[in-house]
Amino acid sequence: MKDERGIYYHPNPRERSVRMYVRERYGDVEFRLWNREHPEIWEGHDWIAYDDIRAAAAQYVTRGGGVDPLEMYDLEVAKRLLADEG
Repeated sequence: MKDERGIYYHPNPRERSVRMYVRERYGDVEFRLWNREHPEIWEGHDWIAYDDIRAAAAQYVTRGGGVDPLEMYDLEVAKRLLADEG
């Protein structure tokens, strides 16, 4: 899907008010979260490279708790959306 902010998917298909935007920059896939209920998330957080998300996921495994970042940031979905737009 695409709107004025860019290409996006819903990380949780049941939660339509949350969108994950994706872009490719310098050969890297980047993500940015938007939430209708909390617009400050978009304003307060920049684009995040997938390598940084993987690093955060490694910390999740070490801590043994919390939300696994890889559940929201889906590299395969992002690549497919970007290829379809290409």
